[in-house]
Amino acid sequence: MSARILVAEDDAKQARLIRIYLEQAGDEVQIVSDGRSAIDRARSSRPDLLVLDVMMPNVDGLDVCRILRAESQVPILLLTARSTEEDLLLGLDLGADDYLTKPYSPRELTARVRALLRRSKAAAPAAPAVLTVGALEVDTTRFEVRAAGRPVALTGKEFAILTVLMGEPERVFTRAQIIDRVFGFDRNVLPRTVDAHVMNLRRKLEKGDGGTHYVETVYGRGYRLEQGTQGTQGTQGAGTHDAGTPGTGTHGAGTVR
Repeated sequence: MSARILVAEDDAKQARLIRIYLEQAGDEVQIVSDGRSAIDRARSSRPDLLVLDVMMPNVDGLDVCRILRAESQVPILLLTARSTEEDLLLGLDLGADDYLTKPYSPRELTARVRALLRRSKAAAPAAPAVLTVGALEVDTTRFEVRAAGRPVALTGKEFAILTVLMGEPERVFTRAQIIDRVFGFDRNVLPRTVDAHVMNLRRKLEKGDGGTHYVETVYGRGYRLEQGTQGTQGTQGAGTHDAGTPGTGTHGAGTVR
């Protein structure tokens, strides 16, 4: 059973040893050396399993576990030098599926990876390739979007934001939450960058749809996906304004990609 495995380990020798054993088992292995990269790579490559060292720079493994578990069911195997019961229970409470304490046997690690993959394959339902909410349809494998049957060409960030919103219709996502899910830990991304992407996304989705509103601004909070209703100049009219503090000048940045 071959799998795509992401290994987050800042010790180069340990990472190399893990790679050797997992590749011998037929797996495809990616290596990152810090927590921030682990989050970004897990989001972009969607591995079948994550081998995660607890003690890492930038963002530690426990925070990586907590963040990824909030948005994904990827199996997580923690590697930790902390052997107290409290430390191990904390890792499991944050969403880890299993753990190994250092030093460990690479053969045992390989066996635990295989066991986690078997359990995950048996338990996980097939993820839908096409998301449909009202008149919106997103094919996550072909990266295609249709609004009321009309093809809509989006940039990568616009597509990612739309996918986040469609995952939980009617839920209000703050700009900070959108930054976390779409841009990861890129500290250079400002809230008004999200506003610019959402403005472009809304314009593309609503073009030619007779006043249909898809993305609504909840003033002072963030954005949410509507079911695709016919808008009127009232409560829906707020959807054309900035989600945060007035006067940020976000509309002038509509060409940001």
